[in-house]
Amino acid sequence: MSISPKDPSPEDDLIPPHGGYQNLLSFQIADLCYDVTVRFCRRYVDKRSRTYDQMVQAARSGSKNIAEGSKVSGTSKETEMKLTDVARGSLEELERDYIDYLRQRGLPRWAPSDPLRTELIAARLTTADEVADWVRNVRARVLQNRNCRKPGYAEIAANAAIVLIVVASSLLSRQLAAESRDFLQNGGFRERMYRMRSQRRRSEHP
Repeated sequence: MSISPKDPSPEDDLIPPHGGYQNLLSFQIADLCYDVTVRFCRRYVDKRSRTYDQMVQAARSGSKNIAEGSKVSGTSKETEMKLTDVARGSLEELERDYIDYLRQRGLPRWAPSDPLRTELIAARLTTADEVADWVRNVRARVLQNRNCRKPGYAEIAANAAIVLIVVASSLLSRQLAAESRDFLQNGGFRERMYRMRSQRRRSEHP
């Protein structure tokens, strides 16, 4: 007898819905950080330097570990939490690289109260091209203000990347907390398997 799509199967209870990482805001912004970093490094970091590889790999790790954690969440909540934490750590490492880039060149980092931070977050940009356009727009506006210091593109782009990374890291912290609560409340794959086997034994041998 076939099972209709609306009828839950034992496998549906044992392995809950998982994946769908593309819909996670944390993944979307981490993926944007990856694309922005690749673009930034190509333009402003020596391709032969260790920093170039480190920044690109840290950005890639942030994005890919979220995806991998989502895909394995159905069978291993422990692995999902571990990979979410790895993603957060990679992004924090990437943030540090951008901060070092600014510091080593004597360039200022935007203060938490800088209105450009709020403007960038509110813009809800989704692609590296959109971020680049935003950076150019900020630069053009600054040049029109004769009484204002004139930052270069790299300075604005690095600060913009830091803002995006902070947002992604904050989302991952919330995500990890939610994953932990879910694990404590519902257990993982082994606990579900034990419960289902116990229920089946009771139904077969009442």
